[in-house]
Amino acid sequence: MYAAPFEYHSPATVAEALALLDRYQGEAKVIAGSQSLVPLMKLRLAQPLHVVDLRKLPGMVGVREVGGALYIGAMTTHRALQVDEVARAKLPVLSEAAANIGDPQVRNLGTIGGSLAHADPSADWPAVTLALDASVQIAGSKGERVEKVSDFIVGPLTSTLGPGELLVQVRVPLLAARGGAAYEKHPHPASGFAIVGVAAVVTLDARGAVEAVRVAVNGLGPKAARATALEQALAGKVLDAASIKAAAGKVTDGLELHADLTGSAAYKAQLAALTAERALSRAAARAAGR
Repeated sequence: MYAAPFEYHSPATVAEALALLDRYQGEAKVIAGSQSLVPLMKLRLAQPLHVVDLRKLPGMVGVREVGGALYIGAMTTHRALQVDEVARAKLPVLSEAAANIGDPQVRNLGTIGGSLAHADPSADWPAVTLALDASVQIAGSKGERVEKVSDFIVGPLTSTLGPGELLVQVRVPLLAARGGAAYEKHPHPASGFAIVGVAAVVTLDARGAVEAVRVAVNGLGPKAARATALEQALAGKVLDAASIKAAAGKVTDGLELHADLTGSAAYKAQLAALTAERALSRAAARAAGR
């Protein structure tokens, strides 16, 4: 099926893009890497009268370290993050997550900002950035704001992004000295989306016990969510195989699970526990310097 007719716009600056969105509010959609909007348009599930292409906007590509965080341009592709030297050195979980998104075509076109703005419950970046306590910078005609990813994504394919706003940057804090992070997922064999994915960030104290832990899960419910019961179960614990396995069994406690064509809620809960165990084990090993 072909997309419904639309008018194409290719602004050269962020200000020009915002002006177009203000002019065509309710009738315009922005396109970043084309991996989310174009399929919806071809199925006519989305029929914008105006499409605003962000690919020529300056300053929205690349990774840089600023004040203890990585600032990532919203138009940075998954492939660019996969190979970026700063990301690989400072926060390798980003490069590893990017390497397992979709297929080479998706990785070369899709962007981190587009993925977060699209807010697919099974996408990788919402869970990874949620576990890393990341924020997004949003630009609009009335100014800019910075919002935690935990507040930005509010439901399936739904964020706080207004019709005249753009996500322009992702800010990810670097880990503490004894911190480690890992992301594991069970991918759908066709799409590469996560049937279940778990991102874990662990910080150890001087004794090797858990000082802080953040775990986020995707693929289970309406949006990526923190596994707070698991986090509470690990507080102050020395991480070994037994403690990790016991806590991983609580990964879905208190979460909303949706059965779908990939499996029942019970199947997904069991798969999530196994995936959480793997993610926690790798994050703990990295935190311990192993």
